[in-house]
Amino acid sequence: MSQLLQHLINGLASGTIYALVALGYTMVYGVLKLINFAHGDVMMVGVYMGYATAFALGREAQRSLWGVVVIFAVAMGGCALLGFLIERFAYRPLREKPRLTALITAIGISFALSYGFQLDIGFLPGASPRAFPEVIVPTEWFIVGDRDVVVWNWQVISFLIAVTLMGALQFLVYRTRFGKAMRAVSWDHRTAALMGIPTDRIIALTFMLSSALAAGAGLLYAIKDTSVSPLMGLYVGLKAFVAAVIGGIGNVPGAVVGALLLGLVEEFVVGYAASTWRDAVAFGFLILVLLVKPGGLFGRVAAEKV
Repeated sequence: MSQLLQHLINGLASGTIYALVALGYTMVYGVLKLINFAHGDVMMVGVYMGYATAFALGREAQRSLWGVVVIFAVAMGGCALLGFLIERFAYRPLREKPRLTALITAIGISFALSYGFQLDIGFLPGASPRAFPEVIVPTEWFIVGDRDVVVWNWQVISFLIAVTLMGALQFLVYRTRFGKAMRAVSWDHRTAALMGIPTDRIIALTFMLSSALAAGAGLLYAIKDTSVSPLMGLYVGLKAFVAAVIGGIGNVPGAVVGALLLGLVEEFVVGYAASTWRDAVAFGFLILVLLVKPGGLFGRVAAEKV
């Protein structure tokens, strides 16, 4: 029983991080019907921004509350700007083009970021993995029995930060004028423009918001796993995309549920089977869900006239 509880805690901690990244895929797809495959690499850029900020602050300052806030603010703000630039100069000129064109562009941006950051030139970090600074010192906050169940401080902090960000996003989407405009653009951006909604601004802000969430998720992931590399965005981004598809791409609650389920499935596979099966079972779970519900758990299959 205690082993099951420990796996539940670990799985939820991983799932909440996947959820933040999956929400970015869902938001962009909901507004533009575009799968932004560069999203995971934007997350990676945010991690390196946090890495550079932490070292600029110094060992003592980076572990303080204000230091952690500064690290998150710089990384999330920088990625918001990056998301704006990607949307403005890469995706906006292709908005009226075939969707395949934008999809290929997204893949190109992904490779440009992930492999460009492997260059050891100027501010680029190079291909070698690095250890993320210990901005949150690992501490056992809750122990049951003879260490049968251990809850670490980073797990609680990551969970609270992720839940707070997801709650803020839910409020923004369903309780604000911006959220109403975003939902109108997602329904039909041409009609929304005719109704006086500034579609370009709404889409740009959506990209900025999704990129900021990706940076926050990347920092939480780096705090958990500590290893940072230019290819980390491909791995985490692909898993988050799987989570979004499981929940129903374009559905905000579905992305969260799909990410939590994926985190739990991975943790149970590692705990009760073998760690080498983690990726295979995760994608097998995706196939199983899509066989039963092709639109995902919360998605709907819409017929299109050809």
